[in-house]
Amino acid sequence: MAKRERVVRMSVEQPLWRALTAYRVLTMVYAVLLFVSARDAFERPWVAVGFLVVMCLWTLVTLPKVANAASCTKRFLVADLTIALTGILLTPLADAQARTMDGPTLPSIWTAGSVLAYAIKGGWRWAGFASSLVAVANIVERGHPSRDTVHNVLLVWVASIAIGYVVEVARASERTLARALEIDAATRERERLARDIHDSVLQVLAMVQRRGTALGGEAAELGRMAGEQEVALRTLVAGGLTRTSHVSEDESQGAVVRVVDEPDTGDTGGPADLRTLLAQHAGARVTFSEPGAPVLLPAPAARELAAAVSAALDNVHRHAGTDARAWILVEDWPDEVIVTVRDDGPGIPEGRLAQAEGEGRLGVAQSIRGRLRDLGGTAELVSVPGQGTEVELKVPKARTARGKAGR
Repeated sequence: MAKRERVVRMSVEQPLWRALTAYRVLTMVYAVLLFVSARDAFERPWVAVGFLVVMCLWTLVTLPKVANAASCTKRFLVADLTIALTGILLTPLADAQARTMDGPTLPSIWTAGSVLAYAIKGGWRWAGFASSLVAVANIVERGHPSRDTVHNVLLVWVASIAIGYVVEVARASERTLARALEIDAATRERERLARDIHDSVLQVLAMVQRRGTALGGEAAELGRMAGEQEVALRTLVAGGLTRTSHVSEDESQGAVVRVVDEPDTGDTGGPADLRTLLAQHAGARVTFSEPGAPVLLPAPAARELAAAVSAALDNVHRHAGTDARAWILVEDWPDEVIVTVRDDGPGIPEGRLAQAEGEGRLGVAQSIRGRLRDLGGTAELVSVPGQGTEVELKVPKARTARGKAGR
């Protein structure tokens, strides 16, 4: 059966790149309007026009460069900051009054976009480097550190470093979340494999051991070997952690988690009648009671619930003996489906389930409770020594329907 790989992309910084793209375009328009409104005050307007043309063309052509971290290369950052610094230093050449009047530079607040690109790309250290160069350029352009110049420089410096620090913290949180999702996916896959192995391989090995010991001779040796393999496999299932997802860093998308889902059976997930799946257990010693109408659940949920019932019946046959009787009752309520499996065996001694789980025998922990937990339901087991055991399985209808729709 083919496995499906589900790709989960997480990027907390991607909205920042989109905001930076809009910021560069808006501040470009603002710088042009600022020049047009005060063009008569420029002694050499052709210098300003030449720079603004270059700045506008550069901004529009390089918009894809600020779409994500992968496109925003170091070479682009250097060229972008160079243009911003050039515009600042050309301001006195275009307007000799700029130094004395403390007016805006040619690129105006467009320069901050270059510094912010450094912050989002490389964090607060890169932001501090770029904003320091802008500060030096502004002081050189003014000729002296005026109050307004110092104010604007400090504002850009503090804001860019703060944004760079926030980006670094967000990236660390993103990696932590991706790792948590990876561990969760691995745990779920391990539990699924443990259920499948318990329902098939481990039961066969246990049967071979019992039959071999009963037959004696060479069969007893075969049974002993099967018993050793059963213990080894139980230990592996109980302690091993299957890696089912992989976290990678993709600068264009952020953290990428590839999660291997359960084998794709080709089932479209349409509703299935639970009664049909459980009716096969009916027999001389198993009584099956069902509603008169179909009990519809999403096909995967119906299969998992039927497998949990099968595991409960297997426990009856193995621990209560072949002569024990069992009863299956299906109840279809508006918001949930309840399946009760009851037997007339000797019951389960207190503490036996915890002991079995510690020994790696995960019949109840994984094959029953694990399945119901994955479906958003519950499995309650009540056992009184000498009076049999009752297992009540509850599956909420709304939860199973949403779980299938979200796949």
